[in-house]
Amino acid sequence: MTENFPLVSVVLLNYNGRRFLETLFSSILKTEYPKVEWIFVDNASSDDSVFFVKNNFPAVKVIVAPENLGYTGGNNLGIKSASGSYIVLLNNDVEVRPDWLTSLVAMAESNPKIGALQPKLQSMINRGYFEYAGASGGFIDPYGFPFLRGRIFDTIELDQGQYDDVREIFWASGAAIFLRKSALDEIGLLDETFFMHFEEIDLCWRLHLAGFQVFVVPSSVVYHYVSASLPAANFKKLYWNHRNNLILLFKNLSGSKLVPILLVRMILDGVAALHGLVRGEPKRIGAVLKAHFWIYFNLARLFRLRRDVQSKRICNDSEFSHLVYSRSIVVDYFLKKKKDFNTLAFNATSETK
Repeated sequence: MTENFPLVSVVLLNYNGRRFLETLFSSILKTEYPKVEWIFVDNASSDDSVFFVKNNFPAVKVIVAPENLGYTGGNNLGIKSASGSYIVLLNNDVEVRPDWLTSLVAMAESNPKIGALQPKLQSMINRGYFEYAGASGGFIDPYGFPFLRGRIFDTIELDQGQYDDVREIFWASGAAIFLRKSALDEIGLLDETFFMHFEEIDLCWRLHLAGFQVFVVPSSVVYHYVSASLPAANFKKLYWNHRNNLILLFKNLSGSKLVPILLVRMILDGVAALHGLVRGEPKRIGAVLKAHFWIYFNLARLFRLRRDVQSKRICNDSEFSHLVYSRSIVVDYFLKKKKDFNTLAFNATSETK
């Protein structure tokens, strides 16, 4: 009897992704969990994605955005129309196992302080390997550099079950993130300033500040194509990564850390730009400069965003400091050659609080 199961609203965001939709729907419609609301949000695609969904899957709620609102704006449209107690933001370039949702709901139901969950993400292209955007849960270092259990920078590990424990994490991947609706009501939706990239880390950081927890549940498995929207070397992607990482820090760092961390991070961005020049990647210099100038010219806006976040803070940083790597992941990876997550001196535990 489905009345005993909480409704889960799954938001499927699409932009010119028609080539992925047959695989997506043939996969998700085999989901065993009995009470799901499917919401397809199209970000003003120029292909026939909307026609395909409306004509083949009439039970799916279709929302068409007036323009490309990015990951943040498009998903917020879906969230606002969702009826579920839980919401999943799921990329269009994924496949899921039939039982993928069951263990996520069970985990969320076991602890009301869980704000977000992530399944284990494997590569759809290189089967058996973790995928770049989520792997088995995300962490961050003091300077805002994110990394994953299963992927640090460009090193992606083979999934041999080494990260199959349910574990508290700092952030869950936006490729497949399971959210408690009541937590979103408390902290707010995705910040549309980001447009795309780093928005899920910002959301999870805000959840931590509000006293919620984030976990990875590796018994739930999702396969992700990865970088279907933009290739890694795309100028826009480089720009959004640098700009949005600075926005992330500006909004969420405590007052005592804000200035010193931002200064270090801007210096490291300069080093990355020069390194890109040496490697024959001149786009990175332009992306870094554009990102930094955006920050300088939008300080008033950033302070408004920061005030909103900090006004909702109920937790000190020490309460989730076990999820922040104590060292520079850049130094450990590039200079000390620590390429795998298990080689890091990291003490985050797999136990719930």
